[in-house]
Amino acid sequence: MKKFENVSVELEGNSYFDGAVTSRTVNFPDGSKKTLGFMLPGKYEFGTVAAEVMEITSGELDVKLPGSEEWISIIGGESFSVPSDSKFQVNVKTITDYCCSYL
Repeated sequence: MKKFENVSVELEGNSYFDGAVTSRTVNFPDGSKKTLGFMLPGKYEFGTVAAEVMEITSGELDVKLPGSEEWISIIGGESFSVPSDSKFQVNVKTITDYCCSYL
């Protein structure tokens, strides 16, 4: 999907890791939400509350999912899922845009 229709966007952004990762929250009429953002090259660890799907719209990263010791390469156009109440690591290779959907 290239465009969201009939949504509201929260003005205040989210900033992590001294601004190396940022996002904005998009609210949908059905009550669901997504975040749109970017990550600068670097290594980061994130924690989840809800399960999520992270779609990489452009860029390149490696991800280590919960319970795995294996790094998986992800490029623009691909996605990965993360269970609720877990942690995952990313090694961002190039500036990476993402869309995170909460399940």
